[in-house]
Amino acid sequence: MKTQDAAPSLVDGAKDTRGWLARLGAQEDLNFLLTNRIPRIAATRLMGRIARIESPAFTRLAIRIWQLFTPLDLSEAKKQRFTSIKDCFTRELKAGARVFDARPDVFASPCDAIVGAMGTVKQGQVYQAKGFPYSTAELFGPTQDASVFEGGRFITLRLTSVMYHRFHAPADGSVEHVTYLSGDTWNVNPVALKRVERLFCRNERAVVRMRLSGGQPVALVPVAAVLVASIRLHWLDVLLHINRQGASEMPCSAPHVKGQEMGWFEHGSTIIVFVPKGFEPAEGIAPGVRIRAGQALLKLVS
Repeated sequence: MKTQDAAPSLVDGAKDTRGWLARLGAQEDLNFLLTNRIPRIAATRLMGRIARIESPAFTRLAIRIWQLFTPLDLSEAKKQRFTSIKDCFTRELKAGARVFDARPDVFASPCDAIVGAMGTVKQGQVYQAKGFPYSTAELFGPTQDASVFEGGRFITLRLTSVMYHRFHAPADGSVEHVTYLSGDTWNVNPVALKRVERLFCRNERAVVRMRLSGGQPVALVPVAAVLVASIRLHWLDVLLHINRQGASEMPCSAPHVKGQEMGWFEHGSTIIVFVPKGFEPAEGIAPGVRIRAGQALLKLVS
């Protein structure tokens, strides 16, 4: 006579859970070691050189290998043949691939991204991950006053390596100042954010101060990461990178309309958005949500 197998006990369930957590921890350890316990700046410089090699054959091979390990989708790209890896990283999209929310009270996402940490700026502090605070003063640097964002909102937008890497004006307004802060190139993925304190304040970054047409001051802080060779800012015709020797303070007056291209990353990275009081997250915006450039990110409520 056949007998039914005994139902799994609570002890067995606990063992399975512990085993799964151990495997996850091992994967995170390996990810952290592979992306951060390497000569990060040297690797980033090397990646910059490799990405600029103009060889269609080499580029096709690199893209095929890239697609073996990642969900890289080039179907929206304006062109399908690329002269270099950089050409693929910084690809334009077909007309109409990204539509920006035209409502005047909507602050659109400047880029394709996964929403990370978000919340209210309290006593000059924000979070990169649970239990890992950092100060807006340190992030913005010694020349910039971040107090205008006290009580306002911040949202972290992480771009993965396979995403569309160009970023756009989130609303009508004018860029007034750019501060470039040289630094390290830690990976900015969730594994590193849970392990490296004040990571965004350590990495190379730019602080882009902008004033919206309604008078509200906002800031976009593009943060570079390991293998990110540079950040391009179109209105200054500037390429910001770890070898830069030029001015760190760049006053400007650059009007932008919502959706206008502002620049690009030459790999995946992060943009941290800061807005003053009066904005609330748009419907559906929460950590872990994937968002496209142009979708409603924040909404002006007062």
